[in-house]
Amino acid sequence: MDKVHLLALDREQLSQEVLAMGEPAYRANQVWQAIYCQKVTAIGEITTLPAAFRQRIDAAYLLNTLQPAVTVKSSDHQTEKQLFVTPDGRKLETVWMKYTDRDTLCISTQSGCAMGCVFCATGQMGFSRNLTAGEIVEQVLFYERQLNLIGRKVTNIVFMGMGEPFHNYDEVMKAIRTLNDAAGYNFGARRMTISTVGIIPQILRFAQEQSQVNLAVSLHAVDDESRSKMMPVNRKYPIDELLAACREYVDTTHRRISFEWALIEEINDDAATARKLAVKLKGLLCHVNLIQLNPTRQFSGRGSNRDRAQDFMQVLQKAGIPVSIRLRRGIDINAGCGQLASSE
Repeated sequence: MDKVHLLALDREQLSQEVLAMGEPAYRANQVWQAIYCQKVTAIGEITTLPAAFRQRIDAAYLLNTLQPAVTVKSSDHQTEKQLFVTPDGRKLETVWMKYTDRDTLCISTQSGCAMGCVFCATGQMGFSRNLTAGEIVEQVLFYERQLNLIGRKVTNIVFMGMGEPFHNYDEVMKAIRTLNDAAGYNFGARRMTISTVGIIPQILRFAQEQSQVNLAVSLHAVDDESRSKMMPVNRKYPIDELLAACREYVDTTHRRISFEWALIEEINDDAATARKLAVKLKGLLCHVNLIQLNPTRQFSGRGSNRDRAQDFMQVLQKAGIPVSIRLRRGIDINAGCGQLASSE
């Protein structure tokens, strides 16, 4: 019988497993706190448990399933990319970005991606499979342990790595609940951000969660023809319907929504496009994150230069739309936005 991944169990499921083994309920809390508070790396390290029970758990459960395969560091030592391999041979990448005042993890939710955005390396590689909640959580704990060794800790988590989080909604939300659990890792919901290409039913479902987790929507174009060429998902969820769903999200949650805009030279970075975007977003509680497109092998478009990015930003600012240009990180190791492709 295959072993069960402990990180794939929420606290209630873990309690049920422990009770089924004939142990008292408090043993489950000991296991939970050892994993998420003490951050043990092996079941044998849970010394609060009797040795016999540790052996039984070790025989039936796994604590770590992701095999670190390749670690790559940027030339400025501010970004690190980790390639993991799952037991069934699927690949995924996780990125750690170091800043003066924070340490951000970019987490993958799928191996590959089915959305097919033409400028995204993950979309270019196609879809392999969804990651389990345990595999999502394990990426975080892996880097939490690494950072603790150098006196740092994870301060922000963005679900912007490989995959479309809302295409794997249930497992992603389960992972978030585990990470947010006050009796365990206790990671603040407001320090997590989910990014989606714009799957309308899941945006509306997420609004009903009344979660404090931040929401970012990848936009990149202001009309259906242009957006559908870049992002096939637009054919199913047209831009005006998407923005209506975003307004409903804000009305329901009273939380600001972020829009991601990859600036592509002479495609979506001109002043006229910026003015149209300002009209689309007028009156919406939002913030626009601009990022100069990062290069990928199968897309010929180039990222806008700094001047064009600044001009685009100024048009939005004059229209009263909150906007910023995101700092680019890890480009030299293909760890920037849209560059993850689980290649060795």
